This record gives sequence, structure tokens and C-alpha cells, in this order.
Amino acid sequence: MDKKVTVVGAGNVGATTAQRLAEKKLCDVVLIDIIEGVPQGKALDLAEAAPIEKHDADIIGSNNYEASENSDVVIITAGIARKPGMSRDDLLSTNAKIMKSVTEQIVRFSPDAVLIIVSNPLDAMCHVAYKASSFPRNRVIGMAGVLDSARFRAFISMELNVSVENTHAFVLGGHGDTMVPLPRYSTVAGIPVTELLSKKRIDALIERTRKGGAEIVGLLKTGSAYYAPASAAVEMAEAVLKDKKKILPCAAYLEGEYGINDLFIGVPVKLGSSGIEKIIQITLTDDESAALQKSADAVKELVGLLR
Repeated sequence: MDKKVTVVGAGNVGATTAQRLAEKKLCDVVLIDIIEGVPQGKALDLAEAAPIEKHDADIIGSNNYEASENSDVVIITAGIARKPGMSRDDLLSTNAKIMKSVTEQIVRFSPDAVLIIVSNPLDAMCHVAYKASSFPRNRVIGMAGVLDSARFRAFISMELNVSVENTHAFVLGGHGDTMVPLPRYSTVAGIPVTELLSKKRIDALIERTRKGGAEIVGLLKTGSAYYAPASAAVEMAEAVLKDKKKILPCAAYLEGEYGINDLFIGVPVKLGSSGIEKIIQITLTDDESAALQKSADAVKELVGLLR
């Protein structure tokens, strides 16, 4: 294939991302992980599924970043999950070190790549990758809004018993409890959900969306979501690889847009071959603007801890 994507981190999110990329016939895939044998084994398993899934993507696993050379897109999922007794500061510090190291290696071999960041805490990890890469802001993008919007869409579909294909939703802000779902811009077949559901039910769906990741963690007991995060990252990668000019909610580095400076915040953007081609500024009510600013303040606190 004429496109190449490297996925860093061969855990559940990374391996599922590699699978979706290959089975959508989007690109050749390199899966990188520090654990010897894991990316090689998962890549071989995926390659052996190719005759059944009917794709010719070349899938390789490696512990060496040289294999990522000349990637068009790099999706970074590497990092550790929060463990019992670990503070948020500990998680932030550990994953920041991992993100910095990974980004420096990627930049060395793929200086023209678009980076899609999936690792948590998402907005802060985007900041680390942006600083470590010295890439222009259009080529460092965070995956959060696509996932959060997909969850909101799924819950709207379940509530109204309609096809998910009819649902569209926008979620702005940081990835976490301060995210800002926008019911006014969320529709079913073009009809605003505010016309179809009571405020009480909409508020319940918003709350479930905010706690979407935690709900899955609670059910799984060990581990966290990976099918939907992988799908979200692949939708973003596809928009870049195919130059689709697709408008998606992503974490972007803002320089005055929405009155926010020097932070990665989830906003609607146009994605194409160069990454973020345009940040879309939509009109917000006073309450929505206040909620977005509150979310930005939470991200700013995290970034402050990095410094």
C-alpha cells in the first residue's frame, strides 16, 4: 500500500487500532512496543487473519523505532494505566516521560508525520508530544472528542431506539469529567435532540457520556475501554490518509480560538492530509462558554503540574 501508519503501544488499544487500520485497507501498519515479542506476535496474528479478512496490508511488529521510518501518521497509545495507590501526579509524571521518549524517537524517523495522541491524561500528553516534537500545531492532534461524541451518539440512539447512523453529536473540552457535550448541536436525522428529549433525559445522557470510560472500567474490573477508542483513532487517521476534509471534534492546540491560549482543548476541526486544516469556531451560549472555560482551567492545571 502507498500509506504507512505506525501504532506505538501494542496493548488492547494499540493492537485493535492496528487491526482496524489493516481491515479497512487504509495502509501498511507497524506496531511498536518495548516488550519483546508482543508486537511481533500480535502483528503475525493479524497477518495470518489477512487471507480471511481479505486485505493485503503489510503488518509488522517491532521493538525498534527504525521500523516506523517515513510513516504518514503515527498513533501513540503508549503509557501506563493508573494503579492502586498511584496519584494523578504520579500517572502524569510517568506517562509524560514515556510520551517524551516516544515522540523524540518518532520524530527522528518520521519528521513529516501527523501525530494522533491517545495516551492519558490525553490533553496533557498532547502538550508533551507537541513540545517534544517541535511540529507545527496542525500535526499534533488528540483523540478524545471523536470518542466522547461517539459515546454520546450511542446513548442517544439507545434512548430513542433509532439507528446510530442517524445520530450526530458534538462534545467539546477536555477529556474527562469537565467535557462539554452540546445538545443544541446534537441531532437525530437533522432534528436537534432538544426537540426529542426532555432536559432531564438529556442531562442524564450527558452525565453518562462524561462517565463513559469509568462505566466500562467498572464493568470490566481490570482494564479499560479499547474498541471505541481504537475506532475513534482510526476515523481520524482515515481522514488524514484520504485527505477527507472531515470535520471532527479533536484536541487541538488553541492560540486564541474560543478565547483559550496555549492549551490542547477539544474543538471541531477539519482534518485532511496535513492534519488540522482549520479550527471551526461555533457560537456558544454564555453557559456553554463558561463550561468550556472550566474545562480549559482543568487542562491548564494538569499542564502546570508538568512544568
